Amino acid sequence: MLDQGDRATPPASGPPGRLSNPVDGPPEAIRALSREQLLGLLEIYAKNWLAHDGLWFLAVETRFGMDAAIELDTRAWNRFSVIEARRLMALLGLPERGGLKALERALQFRLYATVNRQEAIWIDESTLRFRMTTCRVQAARRRQGMADLPCKPVGLAEYSRFAETIDLRIQTLCLGCPPDNVGEAYCQWEFTLPEEADE
Repeated sequence: MLDQGDRATPPASGPPGRLSNPVDGPPEAIRALSREQLLGLLEIYAKNWLAHDGLWFLAVETRFGMDAAIELDTRAWNRFSVIEARRLMALLGLPERGGLKALERALQFRLYATVNRQEAIWIDESTLRFRMTTCRVQAARRRQGMADLPCKPVGLAEYSRFAETIDLRIQTLCLGCPPDNVGEAYCQWEFTLPEEADE
């Protein structure tokens, strides 16, 4: 068996009819795509991820009920949000204890940012308000004649864990998330960095 140092570099392209992938990273076919094609593929990946997440949730909801689906989804997001935040921090070069500015930056690169419309508003130097103005999950349920997903417990785990991974000092407050009446937005969150924590 070859060790890491003995691995041969894969060819730029393989024989006709065969796939050629590098040892690590995307296959050559993806590397050869144009910028526009890569952006399109990014959107497809995000939609596929969200579709799988939704189908998994519906399967659990149908088999075990809404309460069980929410509980299990919350457990999953409690861990996934940390993974997503850490990977984005590494990719974007965000510092530890980067504060709300680092959080604002990271929120723009989440998978959700590709498929949903969202906005961040600075209330003051220590308060960042974030809201989802479109949500594919809720929109899909409405098209199927289903009630809104009561996702507040999931959102609390998702956003608080994401924010505290970016900076442990950040505090997360839910301003509204189904089953709450959230008005024009699908959900709204407020992130604060207490002044004493910034010292």
